[in-house]
Amino acid sequence: MVLNYIWIAFFVLAAICAIIQCLGFGNTGVFADIINSTFDNSKTAFEISLGLTGVLSLWMGVMKVGEKGGVVNALSRVLSPLFVRLFPDIPKGHPATGHIFMNIAANMLGLDNAATPLGLKAMESMQELNKEANEESGRKNGWTDAQVAERNTWASNPMIVFLVLNTSGLTIIPVSIMVYRAQMGAAQPTDVFVPILLATFVATLAGIIIVSLYQKINLLQPVLLGTLGGLCALVAGVIWAFSQMDKDTMDTVSSVAANIILFGIILSFIIAGAVKKVNVYDAFIEGAKDGFTTAVRVIPYLVAILVAIGVFRASGGMDLLIGGINWCVNAMGFNADFVPALPTAIMKPLSGSGARGMMVDTMQTFGADSFAGRLSCIFQGSTDTTFYILAVYFGSVGIKNTRHAVTCGLLADLAGIVAAVIIAYMFFN
Repeated sequence: MVLNYIWIAFFVLAAICAIIQCLGFGNTGVFADIINSTFDNSKTAFEISLGLTGVLSLWMGVMKVGEKGGVVNALSRVLSPLFVRLFPDIPKGHPATGHIFMNIAANMLGLDNAATPLGLKAMESMQELNKEANEESGRKNGWTDAQVAERNTWASNPMIVFLVLNTSGLTIIPVSIMVYRAQMGAAQPTDVFVPILLATFVATLAGIIIVSLYQKINLLQPVLLGTLGGLCALVAGVIWAFSQMDKDTMDTVSSVAANIILFGIILSFIIAGAVKKVNVYDAFIEGAKDGFTTAVRVIPYLVAILVAIGVFRASGGMDLLIGGINWCVNAMGFNADFVPALPTAIMKPLSGSGARGMMVDTMQTFGADSFAGRLSCIFQGSTDTTFYILAVYFGSVGIKNTRHAVTCGLLADLAGIVAAVIIAYMFFN
């Protein structure tokens, strides 16, 4: 329901902004821009899905090999003490925990191409549990088949926790952002590394706390406290290690480490399958077929969300929003240096490519080493594309009622944005 209202709001606000542009500023071409954006973004949505097909087929094939080779189950058993507390509705040792861990690990390493298919596999596993739970509830409460089918389109608690962990975007190695800064002529492209790490950690921690409050998960359990403490130590260790490196060394270590880990995962799955005498090739093909069907299944959801975002942008709504914020900040007498970077922050929950474009545009306009240029990079790395993730992940398993997922995801985004502004002032102003 929340996505329904948000989707409608994009078009209504776009219409209002377009009328203002046309009647108030004489921009008679605004409606042509809006219509063109619908075609362009529909095409973009299809191209994204088409681009996902190969990657999804690859990684779902690899995951199937890992399942049959016992690696996913082994990960599930190791992570059970943590996951039974953070995801109490997932049975201890269920393969879904292994899929969730693989996705989170890929996100932390900045391996977006690997993270998406792994995340979709995790969603499939959780939807199977969701259906089993709804069928059991249906038998106990005397629900009809139609009522059970309707409840199967509601997001489960584990799905929402998982989505919030994804939308908060914890990334240990933001390689792509540092590359863009180097291309834009930054004197020290890696100077945003520590600020990004701090901001994304705040967003993730806030997301965990917010969703735990919604779902009444007790975070004061020793295992959860120990895990969060260990994560804090890991972040501190990475910050210290990279602070000892120069730019070239940091770029090399980041890239090499991420790719070695990624290839190591593929190789370990294949070896595990061979040791268990699994027909690795056939298992891969079986999983790859699922990747193709999943890519096709998400096309309508991507078209819906990208077209809505494109219409709002083409109407001038984003420019009016930023202008209004700038006026309010100046009127209150606050420092408005952060406002030019806000388009990246506002666009990030809506579109990853859109936010990337905003980041590059900010660096081009104000300079890669300007306060706005650096802050836009921190915004880009502090959270993930909330609506894109919701559309793709929920759409892949037919979830329509997202419950509190959008609220929790956006609150985590807000925490990351606020943290990014404060941290940027601490480091660069």
